[in-house]
Amino acid sequence: MKNYNNPSVSFTSYPLLYFLITCLFFPYSKSSAFQETVNYDSYKGYIIDHSSKKPISSVTISLLDTNISTISNQEGEFLLKVPKKIAENTVLISHLGFKDKKILLSSLNQKKNTIYLIPSITELSQVNLTPSTPEEIIRAVIKKKGVNYFGDHTIMTAFYRESIKKRRTYVSLSEAVVEIYKNPYTSTKPDMIKLHRARKSADYKKLDTLAIKLQGGPSTSLYIDLIKNTDFLLTSDITNYYRFSFDETTKINDRDIYVLNFEQHPYIKDLLYRGKLYVDAKTMALTKATLSLNLSDKEKASKMFVKKKPGSAKVYPTEVSYDIYYREKAGKWYYGYGKIDLAFKINWKKRLFNSHYKLNVELAITDWKKNQEDLFLKASERLKSSVVISDEASGFSDPQFWGDYNVIEPERPIESVIKKIKKQLRKLN
Repeated sequence: MKNYNNPSVSFTSYPLLYFLITCLFFPYSKSSAFQETVNYDSYKGYIIDHSSKKPISSVTISLLDTNISTISNQEGEFLLKVPKKIAENTVLISHLGFKDKKILLSSLNQKKNTIYLIPSITELSQVNLTPSTPEEIIRAVIKKKGVNYFGDHTIMTAFYRESIKKRRTYVSLSEAVVEIYKNPYTSTKPDMIKLHRARKSADYKKLDTLAIKLQGGPSTSLYIDLIKNTDFLLTSDITNYYRFSFDETTKINDRDIYVLNFEQHPYIKDLLYRGKLYVDAKTMALTKATLSLNLSDKEKASKMFVKKKPGSAKVYPTEVSYDIYYREKAGKWYYGYGKIDLAFKINWKKRLFNSHYKLNVELAITDWKKNQEDLFLKASERLKSSVVISDEASGFSDPQFWGDYNVIEPERPIESVIKKIKKQLRKLN
């Protein structure tokens, strides 16, 4: 693992993970309107834990025998859009640690559904362990990368959301539909992204002259595909830097899943990760990963993320965490959903109070097809790694903006902010 002893290299050498913290004013930009023909049916609802009665986030809701899917948000809320031509089908609801549930599409209400999932936990002893150690499992995951994951060129449709929260108030929301031209997992060529449509909204009264922007947009979420970009975590000498242990196993699609805890060795002084890896016990495919960055050295952590800032401010990350999910189709796995949560504290010179910002980034693959004609993006069509989505987007004025694209249902606080901003935009118009 070259440069792995200094893991900040793997971050700072990759510009998508930088944040621009600059003194800026947000200019008002009038949104353009798009006209869509409503050729889909929408199904809304909540996914609830049957035992705790609490909402479940990041649940996959998919239509069988298709590549159509969506994800539940942090409130357990989902929105699935299905083409009208599909009248009869079955919806599969799946999530790690819960039993799968199948529901006829015709039995769903278009406006309100409450779906309960039953937890599914198995003891480690119930799984027929072939590997004797967690380290052997990790090595098997890396070795079987070319067997377990997509080997075809594919074109994926994805929904992207980026929100900024100042203390407890959402102040900015950017969303986009993108096309991902994904290379096989065995290829070293980077995946390419085309921005299809984007929209943004900002509560200008809540924003001060300080603006936090994520450079890279959807490319950032694509980079955390651990199987495609192995330099992020799954390098060949990973065990030199992390120690592993078994956790309780779980199930997905009635298949046993190893759960491995990992954290950096205590003698490693650089900032690494800790978290959990979820590995299919039969195929040794990584199905899910959750990880957070060690932020014990705040000066070093700041240098890893902050590209530009005012001289009168000191900026420190207080949370850096990632959730990565893979989905399976016809025996092959692919990156299906990624979420990034980051929080920053800004200390101002000669100011009594500090500023606190939280950024949330989500990217969900909602549909895909094989790139049988070997289409590729021209340089002029590709989304640049330096792009800031909030600068590329237009607005929220068109209620049919997203058409039949599947989206992650907005959280209630964000949705409330959007309604307020719409009123403000009408006044400005």
